[in-house]
Amino acid sequence: MSHKRAKDVLPDELIAIIQRYVDGEYVYIPRKSGSELSWGEQSGARETLDERNKEIRKRFKSGWGKDQLAATYHLSMKSIERIVYKRK
Repeated sequence: MSHKRAKDVLPDELIAIIQRYVDGEYVYIPRKSGSELSWGEQSGARETLDERNKEIRKRFKSGWGKDQLAATYHLSMKSIERIVYKRK
């Protein structure tokens, strides 16, 4: 989430109204209902993890051991088990 200066994006009249309630304080303005993003959607992290997990499942099915996968991907055995046994 990036921060923007109010005077760069809001009209002066609206800033004056907001200042009556919160003068000089930080205010979080949530997204409109229905336009929320899931974790990792904007940065691409979700897609990257999904691809990594798909590759882990593929290697597991082709015979790689859980310990070998854990070492290769720097994950715990529990994490590898969650990935390979997760039902889609």
